[in-house]
Amino acid sequence: MLRLFLRRLFALGATLFGVVLLAFLLTRLVPGNPWVGANQQRMMMNSSRDTAGVDTLNRRFGLDLPLWRQFTRYVFFDVDDNGELSCGLLCGDLGPSFRQRGLPVRDILFGAPENKTVWQSRFSYSLRLVGLAFLMAVAVGVPLGVMAATRQDSAFDRTLSVVSAMGMGVPNFVIGLPLIILFASGLGWISVIPRWSRPGDWILPAVVLALGPACVLARISRASVLETIRQDYVRTARAKGVQESRVLSRHVLRNALLPIITVLGPLSAELLAGSFVIEAMFGFPGFGREYWEAAANLDYPMLIGITLLYGLLIAVVNLGVDAAYSILDPRLQGEPSK
Repeated sequence: MLRLFLRRLFALGATLFGVVLLAFLLTRLVPGNPWVGANQQRMMMNSSRDTAGVDTLNRRFGLDLPLWRQFTRYVFFDVDDNGELSCGLLCGDLGPSFRQRGLPVRDILFGAPENKTVWQSRFSYSLRLVGLAFLMAVAVGVPLGVMAATRQDSAFDRTLSVVSAMGMGVPNFVIGLPLIILFASGLGWISVIPRWSRPGDWILPAVVLALGPACVLARISRASVLETIRQDYVRTARAKGVQESRVLSRHVLRNALLPIITVLGPLSAELLAGSFVIEAMFGFPGFGREYWEAAANLDYPMLIGITLLYGLLIAVVNLGVDAAYSILDPRLQGEPSK
């Protein structure tokens, strides 16, 4: 078990390093730079548009250095011309934001507003939204799938199949816009300009974000329960006169959970990726909106930092899914001794 954990931990580190390297190279391939775009002039700190102003900014943020040194400076460490040592990502430094006048990316994403706690930071907002959507998807999708499996070929089963197929095929932003118009402008049930301190304003973005994953879970749960119900040990339990509710809870659901748990990792990645669009659509104060603004302004450290955070969250969720899978299936807890 310890050997398996160490292997996963090493794989996690290698994956995150690959994420940083790929994000670093991709940001540099975009035409333009943070100060002069491909189609527009980008301004920062009231600097002039001449070459001297751009060169000054490049020197300040190290963009005049060779590409390999920019990477090692960002990830590991670097010594400037004055002999001062600066530690990079290994020390938890995500770099300065070009768009926000050199403020540290770490403070922007994890720092709390004035007179607020870390609970109101951008990272906390995004994490809470994704967590709420995840709980909604599981709480709705799994029971609906189980109900459809126990009522196979019924009207409920056929209706759920159609609805889940539509929910999986339609992008969440296509669903979100009509819902905003309906519930905000039409019915007036939510505020046009939400106040995120009110729990009720979180419901609609969480529902829109959770809709697709809930439909996936419903179909996976239905298929897994149907396959388990047909197993010989379930028929044996029924032949012995065990109550149907006990057969379902003790024999069917426990074994049907394995495929459902397996798909939770990819669905969590889908929720994290989908939060980009949802946060921008609803004006949500998470770091998904920061990502869009950073992409528009070529804020390299912000882009790389948020990409790394999303990669870390997805990797942690996958580790949790692997741990839960090992608990439910003892055969995966360790390798047989030779």
